[in-house]
Amino acid sequence: MLVTLIGLLLIIIGLWGILTKKNIIKMILGFTIMDTGIHLLIVSIGYIKDKTAPIMDATLSKADAVSKVVDPVPSALVLTAIVIGLAVTALMLVYAVQMYKQKGSLNIEDYGDLKW
Repeated sequence: MLVTLIGLLLIIIGLWGILTKKNIIKMILGFTIMDTGIHLLIVSIGYIKDKTAPIMDATLSKADAVSKVVDPVPSALVLTAIVIGLAVTALMLVYAVQMYKQKGSLNIEDYGDLKW
């Protein structure tokens, strides 16, 4: 329950950072914080109290696995999402550096020519 609340709090903080900040780097940090909150939320939803990790070994028989093991899918999705989030964050940082080299500013309002 606590991890779920922390995940929701991080999502709200990250979304606030994305929507209210004018600095591109701060917006990217807001995205990263929101991404971390989503990971925590998915893991907390997939967790079941008093169950073990989905590792099949000699101490856990196949018959008992259904009732004693948490679902491995949320954990696998979070691991994949972490890698994708890292790549997206790196790409956004590269874009921010290139934008800074061209305009000399990281303020989003200085990029009015990119509006529709």
